Amino acid sequence: MRRIFTAVLTALCYGLTVGIFAPAATPEPHYPAPNPDPFFTAPADIGDFAPGDVVRQRKFNLGPYQGTDIWHVAFRSTNSAGDPIMGVTTVLIPAGVTNPPLVSYQALINSLGTKCNPSTSLLNDETPDAFGAVLPLGRGWAVALPDYLGPNVAYGAAKLSGMVTLDSVRALQRAPELGLGRSPIALAGYSGGGLATAWAAAMQPTYAPELKLAGVAAGGIPADLEQMALGIGFDHHPGFGLAWAAAMGLEREYPQRLPISDQLNGEGLWFRDFTADECRRFLLFHGVARSAEQLAATKSLMDSPEARAVLRENSLRYEPAVPETPMLIWQGVFDGLTPFDAVEDVATRYCAAGAPVTFSRYQIAEHMTTAVAGLPEAWNFLEARFRGEPAPTRC
Repeated sequence: MRRIFTAVLTALCYGLTVGIFAPAATPEPHYPAPNPDPFFTAPADIGDFAPGDVVRQRKFNLGPYQGTDIWHVAFRSTNSAGDPIMGVTTVLIPAGVTNPPLVSYQALINSLGTKCNPSTSLLNDETPDAFGAVLPLGRGWAVALPDYLGPNVAYGAAKLSGMVTLDSVRALQRAPELGLGRSPIALAGYSGGGLATAWAAAMQPTYAPELKLAGVAAGGIPADLEQMALGIGFDHHPGFGLAWAAAMGLEREYPQRLPISDQLNGEGLWFRDFTADECRRFLLFHGVARSAEQLAATKSLMDSPEARAVLRENSLRYEPAVPETPMLIWQGVFDGLTPFDAVEDVATRYCAAGAPVTFSRYQIAEHMTTAVAGLPEAWNFLEARFRGEPAPTRC
């Protein structure tokens, strides 16, 4: 896992820094093919909706989750440029229950294709943490899994993820057919999903001040993208496919500021097109023998102010906003995937600002092992908040 993560940041470092040397005529990013289901197509008047307004909804059946009512809910959200977009979330509700506790779980989406989003991947086995995500159904809770990377599947765009997450919860409360209008709400997620969750918590007081959250649990947070990018090199890595996905995802969200496609050679442009609609396993398999060195036409050091500004804009370490909701942060002390010191800095700053934070340190080195170890604490923390117990502070 450590080598995979290093590869991801190699692509960020390589791709983002070469972007400022692009000529005026910059090739467009390769956006994913739209989901062919018309449910996922935004209406022409999407800008007339307010953030969190429901655009449409539908109920459907999903075999592995018997005893639950399952809905797709499309809603209006906002991208990093402030433009209106349509988002989608999938919610599983215990059948016959009104206003159950609701947890929005931001799953791992390490992909580039719309078919890899939870709204589709719960059907095709591309959501690696789906089992853990739906465990709260056994507690009688409703569980929502938003497509938090937006319609362009902008992998790596953390600020976008926070806004989409908040708007997805707004939409669930505004859809009367779901019976969630008075449900207590919590957010949870790990790794990339933890990043989306933590950003949503930090942005909630200003982006969605009317939204009342009972609690937030976020683990394995990539809290400083700039730090991670500066600490890597350019060698081959078996996880280069995920590196590629991160670079392409950020270009999709910041096409003018990060024109990475303009710096690709012929093989790089072919690989961009080849992988534009693919999911985690495909990306890993086809990226294992490739590197940034092979696919780029030029190379520079990590000295681009614009690239570093984008990385900081998507790093919690440099985001001044402080969450007001009781929050559990859990992190492996020796995690080689997401540096501990950056997460510790965030937690310390939150505590100094008076935020009700519980910071749990796990003496574990492997990233996904920490996810499994911390998830029971996360669910118990949120259950206590649903019961109305005072939130502990442990920094």
